[in-house]
Amino acid sequence: MTAAATLKIDFVSDVVCPWCAVGLKSLEHALRNLGDEVAVELHFQPFELNPQMAPEGEDVAEHLARKYGSTPAEMAQNQEAIRQRGAAVGFTFNMDRRTRIVNTFDAHRLLHWAALEGRQTELKQALLAAYFTDGRDVSSHEVLADVAASVGLDPAKARRVLAENRYAQDVRAQEQFYQAQGIRAVPSVIVNDRYLIQGGQPAEVFEETLRRIAAGK
Repeated sequence: MTAAATLKIDFVSDVVCPWCAVGLKSLEHALRNLGDEVAVELHFQPFELNPQMAPEGEDVAEHLARKYGSTPAEMAQNQEAIRQRGAAVGFTFNMDRRTRIVNTFDAHRLLHWAALEGRQTELKQALLAAYFTDGRDVSSHEVLADVAASVGLDPAKARRVLAENRYAQDVRAQEQFYQAQGIRAVPSVIVNDRYLIQGGQPAEVFEETLRRIAAGK
């Protein structure tokens, strides 16, 4: 029996990026379909859509209008398209609950810690749901600790990580590394440090690409 090919997957993303939520669900579907064909090492890497965002955040509508020049009608159309894409892959967007864009650096620090604790994937999924499904403030240390607890992490340890600014240098270094590699948009999915799949692609695109990479084609 042929041994499964090992794929190292670095998922570069932000927890307030809707297409990252869609892309992650699509990737998960693809990996389920691939089953035992591949052995996967999945790592979540930090990217801040708004690295200069103030601690208090910004109103979503004002932010999107300023950043992209979107009209209310365009925003509504875009959000409905995202909601439908999410529903198709099993992710629930409640756009009316997401009222503010927030700073995500602390969330990325907590994700770095979660990787050391063996719970990074679970925390990533929970943070995306906390923000997009439940409309929670994922810049709040209390919210972050609560979400960490929901996936089996120690909330007291999570609070200490956040309060003591742990892993800040590690996260900055990773952010700078991927920026130096030319990553300017997310999600960016890097396979075996060599192949790039960009955007919230459908599951079949991930599946076909990963199968081809695993086969060495």
